[in-house]
Amino acid sequence: MRHLRPAALLAATLVLLLATDGTGANAAAAAPAAATTPRIRAATLPDRPGPPRARDIWSGPAFDACTAPPLDTLTAWRGTSPYGAVGIYTSGSQRGCAQPLLTAEWVRQARATGWRFLPVHVGRQAPCADPSRKPERIDPAKAADQGREEAGEAARALRSLGLVKGSPVYLDIEAYPAHDPACGQAVVDFTLGWTAGLHAAGYRSGFYSSLDSGIADLAAAARAGSSPMPDALWYARWDGRADTDGSGGLAPDLWSFHQRVHQYHGNVEETFGGATLTVDRNQVDGPTAR
Repeated sequence: MRHLRPAALLAATLVLLLATDGTGANAAAAAPAAATTPRIRAATLPDRPGPPRARDIWSGPAFDACTAPPLDTLTAWRGTSPYGAVGIYTSGSQRGCAQPLLTAEWVRQARATGWRFLPVHVGRQAPCADPSRKPERIDPAKAADQGREEAGEAARALRSLGLVKGSPVYLDIEAYPAHDPACGQAVVDFTLGWTAGLHAAGYRSGFYSSLDSGIADLAAAARAGSSPMPDALWYARWDGRADTDGSGGLAPDLWSFHQRVHQYHGNVEETFGGATLTVDRNQVDGPTAR
């Protein structure tokens, strides 16, 4: 070590004090970084392994309609339309339409015709979402428990419809204001509980939302290390692109192993085989129910 003269030693001591007592430039520059907190914090819940991947992984066009269509319409569309799977609203207290036709017999006959299914559950919504249409909200203090509760409801509905263990069901979280950390965290915690509950019941967990709100928050949670994450994502971006590339908002390394559905166009009236429906168009590369 080099010997310092007294004057030089004094100067060096002053520099060291400025650097370490919080008044120097280095401390000022470091302070903002230390104060920064992640938008979505990591959270982990107890989980059992989800059902193994099986032959239910499927790729192709799908549609969803607010009400399960008549069986004669599905028969008319089978082979005349490009679609091979249909989204059905199987459960949830805030479904937008009644389901008078959706029974175990309807599922049996549609399955026999060759259709695959994308079950959807519409329950509590984000705390910061517009309450005018779906007033029931996630309670941030009880979010994980509420997610487990709704997973139990969804699993019972799948069983009653004759959809086998290992089938997915997609939690429908409608778009909500982006960049609200507390609201996004409640959605994430609810979804972790939903996933753990479905895995415990022997089903796969799916999650549907806008690419700019729910999907963005789930992706941030995955990056933070939260678990258990849903087994598949169904993202809404009406960009007219029949693909599952993420539409610029979902990184290619997240939910990349046949775990995506893209809703790319909505409220389209289509006619095949003489039967007309108003549908949303989707491209699937992920698990379907049977």
